[in-house]
Amino acid sequence: MKRPIHAASSLLFALALVGRAEAAVGPTAVIREASPMRLPGLTDPAKQLENYVDCNNPCHWDGTTMYIFSSAGHPFRSSGPDLMHLNPQSERTAYDNEKDYNGGRWIEATHKAEDGTLYGWYHREPGDVCPGKSLTAPEIGAVVSSDNGMNWRDLGIILKAPDDSIFCDTPNKYFAGGNGDFSVIPDQQKEYLYFLISTYHKDPTEQGVTVARMRYADRDMPVGKVFKWYRGQWKQPGLGGRVTPIFGPTIDWHKPRANVLWGPSIHWNTHLERYVMLLNLARDKDWTQEGIYVSINRDIVNPEGWSKPEKILDASRLEASKWYPQVIGTNAAGRETDKLAGRVARLFVAGRSKWEIIFLKPGEARPAGLLENADKAVRKPSSAKPAARKNTRTKTGPKKK
Repeated sequence: MKRPIHAASSLLFALALVGRAEAAVGPTAVIREASPMRLPGLTDPAKQLENYVDCNNPCHWDGTTMYIFSSAGHPFRSSGPDLMHLNPQSERTAYDNEKDYNGGRWIEATHKAEDGTLYGWYHREPGDVCPGKSLTAPEIGAVVSSDNGMNWRDLGIILKAPDDSIFCDTPNKYFAGGNGDFSVIPDQQKEYLYFLISTYHKDPTEQGVTVARMRYADRDMPVGKVFKWYRGQWKQPGLGGRVTPIFGPTIDWHKPRANVLWGPSIHWNTHLERYVMLLNLARDKDWTQEGIYVSINRDIVNPEGWSKPEKILDASRLEASKWYPQVIGTNAAGRETDKLAGRVARLFVAGRSKWEIIFLKPGEARPAGLLENADKAVRKPSSAKPAARKNTRTKTGPKKK
């Protein structure tokens, strides 16, 4: 027998339908508070650094051990039985070409091959880009290791901006151009490795977040094998080629009121069966953080398939308005990392996590206790001058060793 539906029940039912209609737009991510934790990072009392993080923190598994890298001009490694029990003291790793190396190296991404070989990719900041100025123009290089990243062999620079794209008269505090602040992930078939890159070209039509790729089979000899996405094709060379951004600037990187997404970190989400990218939004030449954004794509092969970035965390919730958001999965049995996560993972920003990030399919109920952001879309800056804020980025230009 059908029972009468009361007015309150009707209202609840209608609200549920509205919620389902909103959720049906596509998969999304939401945030809730969690017990605070910090990655080991780099601790150096002489430099007054404690658990310091200055880029993405890539991690991988070897047997029952999890390894994680943190960099501050040079990469350091920590390990442990899982994410929650990493050794708080990181060890300095070594390169085969450290002597007289110019530019520093920040390991931003890693990939563990089936044969045990560990591949890594670094952000480099060469000196003397703009004579008389501390500005640099980052490049991306490749390395390989047979001992889980304690010792690296440098394979060379594989991604670089065109030489004529440098703008030394920029008001930008750090970069006059370049390609850097990136992450790397293979496709599901391991046919290609995909690079999600920040680009600082002098031409705003080539600024923002862009994509390049390399055949997986070329990973041992990568120089000259990477190709950038430009006008719908993968034909521009990694060294000096042009790009078409998937997310361009609202305001030019080389303007005082710059407004640009940057610093992508990417993972494959097993719950959504999608690729998920987190991004920073800089709102001026000093890289003042506006907030953390998420974008989702069904197919990494399609650079145009990324969803409109949605704001998931406002800068006001961050300590000192930090950068470098990334997801790290917590399921050790599933060997989750910064490149693989499930429905619930930890959200880190600059190596600190006070949040869980929850990924929802269309139609899934939103859990209780979520943090809410009034503004969910990438927004243009207001005409009002932003309040002064202490800048915490420490990349003050490379130093020769």
